[in-house]
Amino acid sequence: MTTATAIRRRSGLRPSTVLATLALVFTTAFVLLPIAIIVFTAFKPVAEVNAYPPTLLPTEWTLDNLARIMQELPFARLVLNSFIFAGGVTLFALVFDSLAAYALARMDFTGQRVLLVAIIASLMIPFQATLIPVYQLVSQLDWVNTYAGLIAPRAADAFGIFFLRQFFLALPRDIDSAARIDGASEFRIFRSIVLPNAVPALLTLAIFTFVNNWNDLLWPLVFTTESEMGTITSGLTLLTGPGGIIPYGVMMAGSLIAVLPLVIAFLLVQRRFIESIATTGLK
Repeated sequence: MTTATAIRRRSGLRPSTVLATLALVFTTAFVLLPIAIIVFTAFKPVAEVNAYPPTLLPTEWTLDNLARIMQELPFARLVLNSFIFAGGVTLFALVFDSLAAYALARMDFTGQRVLLVAIIASLMIPFQATLIPVYQLVSQLDWVNTYAGLIAPRAADAFGIFFLRQFFLALPRDIDSAARIDGASEFRIFRSIVLPNAVPALLTLAIFTFVNNWNDLLWPLVFTTESEMGTITSGLTLLTGPGGIIPYGVMMAGSLIAVLPLVIAFLLVQRRFIESIATTGLK
């Protein structure tokens, strides 16, 4: 019996467990490597950022990149705009998507199936194909460089409607019938019965919507022409110098600051999200 076999038997580990653990460690390291590069590059001096061959850990730590991004950009305003944009879209999307999903999943009306097919078919239309018509509409409403112009076109989402509809379909409809017999209105059923049991789905959709809009670059670039109305992602493009020169250290510092709110938001929602899944059920 070899030494490795003896150790494996004493530890009680199976070969499959060891392989699975190694695969998990390798995958985690592979996923975290870009994040590590962003973090370490944000604290490197300019000479070291442009040095060849590149190094992962900085030999000299500096806060110059963080200071420069605060000086060269209205960074606090950009972060605030990102919160208003992503948070506003998330709030309105949850309201409108859940209302539409409830109607499609729990109510019977003429043209219901046709409307559902149209919503699903809209998912196949590329975002770029509707960008110019939407911009023309926003421009005619004089909403360019306004929060309304950023938020309103994204106040509802076909994926969110379909996602919540599928979740609502899984809830028993007997409780709806019992509530209607007791005199409850459709909105009362939606607010007091369906929504409390859909918290996991709502949180999941909220996370996806907030992250996607926070990280979006093209939409704020098109609908804002003033730097004061830009978001953090569109604001970072202003750092590009003449001839396309990119200060990678400053860019990484901005990216690091931009990702921190997402990490904090996920950590705050994660516990509630897990609890909601564990306690989901009709009361």
